[in-house]
Amino acid sequence: MFKRIFLFFAINIVIVLTISFLLQLFHVGPYLTRYGLDYKMLMAFCLIWGMGGAFISLLLSRKMAKWLMGVRLIDPHTHNTEERMIYNMVASLSRKAGLQHVPEVGIFTSNEPNAFATGPTKNRSLVAVSTGLIKELSEEEVEAVIGHEITHITNGDMVTMTLLQGVINAFVMFLARVLAYAVSNALSRDRESKGSSNYITFSLFTFLFEIVFMLLGAIIIAFYSRIREYKADKGSAQLLGKTPMIHALRKLEKLQGISSSELKTQSVEALMITSSKKKSFLHLFSTHPPLKDRIARLESYSR
Repeated sequence: MFKRIFLFFAINIVIVLTISFLLQLFHVGPYLTRYGLDYKMLMAFCLIWGMGGAFISLLLSRKMAKWLMGVRLIDPHTHNTEERMIYNMVASLSRKAGLQHVPEVGIFTSNEPNAFATGPTKNRSLVAVSTGLIKELSEEEVEAVIGHEITHITNGDMVTMTLLQGVINAFVMFLARVLAYAVSNALSRDRESKGSSNYITFSLFTFLFEIVFMLLGAIIIAFYSRIREYKADKGSAQLLGKTPMIHALRKLEKLQGISSSELKTQSVEALMITSSKKKSFLHLFSTHPPLKDRIARLESYSR
């Protein structure tokens, strides 16, 4: 637990220091002046913070996943039969999918049958499977799940999701501050202080608007993520045929009640093969479609 807390603060310190350096490098000054908002400075500020934070997280994604999920990397020359099977599956599917380099391959301890792929580029990626996945699924079904994760890598999903997250972060920050300034300025009773606005009121409304826009942004990101999951299922079907992936999803559907107590970051959870969220209003925020919908989509797929 202490290691995870330390990691959380260390990553945030790295992000803050890096973005502070970028703000200085590009001469981005205060956007709130006595004359009002400096929109050019505000746009630069929001773009650097929004995109910068997202891409720093992407660059650290492999290490974060290893530390937070406790991933143990598999030695390509291992003599362990089970580990060798997993590594060979990843290596074979990587070549079949056209990847130039085999991703790092790892196993993490979890009773929940799951898997994920992450990494900043196709050549610096990681595919990890849980002990529960290996235990509960057949070799053919495990291979189909790995094919799904390999497709995430070949489709460049990690980078695409980062770009989307960065753009939404920037818009959230910009719109929240513009509206907060307008509202706080309108509420100001003192005409002399109206130009600079009341900073406390401005900060409060910025915080409130950011929460609202972040929720709306999360719906957009989740919607795209669900589309990405369908494409990854299709990619597995193209590599191995649709039957193994259908069988794997049906097995996962039966086992979905198993809960996981492991800590997951949003970026890692977004690339997991399954999601525990059930269909309801909260489905709008789910990164994965319901398993029955994914199965139906695969059953109708013909290549």
